[in-house]
Amino acid sequence: MLNFLYCRVRSIRRLALIALGALALGGGFSAIVPALPTLYPLPQDSVAEPPARYEVRAIHDPNGTGRFYMGREIAQVMGAGGIDWLERPEREEQEQPDVVISALGLRGGEVVADLGAGSGYFTFRLAARVGSTGKVLAVDIQDEMLETLRRRAATMGVTNVEEVKGAESDPHLPARGVDLVLLVDVYHELAYPYEVMTKVRESLRSGGRVVFVEYRKEDPNVPIKEVHKMSVEHLTKEMKAVGLVRLKVVESLPSQHIVIFTKGE
Repeated sequence: MLNFLYCRVRSIRRLALIALGALALGGGFSAIVPALPTLYPLPQDSVAEPPARYEVRAIHDPNGTGRFYMGREIAQVMGAGGIDWLERPEREEQEQPDVVISALGLRGGEVVADLGAGSGYFTFRLAARVGSTGKVLAVDIQDEMLETLRRRAATMGVTNVEEVKGAESDPHLPARGVDLVLLVDVYHELAYPYEVMTKVRESLRSGGRVVFVEYRKEDPNVPIKEVHKMSVEHLTKEMKAVGLVRLKVVESLPSQHIVIFTKGE
């Protein structure tokens, strides 16, 4: 009993120190604390505490959140105020969305999840490719983005797009109900990448794939903030942790990788 009380006091003290660290980062207590009971559970059957999956550091990149996963700092999320940037005219040339869509190898009739759909830049391109017998699940955690998607779908008369309100740790995808999950310039911003990608893996049908489009961290000449880049090596390491294996890397874009994964054995 004394050991249990000692462990509980130690855990509470640890949570308090993490909360103070979060305040010091300027992000506020609420930005860090909601998932702490899951990530730092109090001991139940054993006095031993599991290792923390995420680390909070007071010294970090100003464009990051101060939270680290597997040695990588998680980037700040782009809010609805960034819609103009997402829809910028030069994006067509810079990111070549038609090349991305072609690399997916869609034949029509698939269920595709656009995870972190934003304003729907890729959503409606995907909807056209999967056709009337397919469906696109446009997932976002921001209500403003989902409302933008709804308005655009209504204006365009698109009926095979379904908006899905995700959560920071769960994209709310149907189990074994998705053929392909696409994440374009979004994975590096996920607050809980392990939890989200575990759910993504569970959503895949047999032979299903997960496709990442991320700016090349390996190239210092890519004019994007460092925390908003991902290397193929680090992406592969993080996917291995959730049981996804790399199938292919496509390097046909000017500044980004296309990295394709599937379920491991």
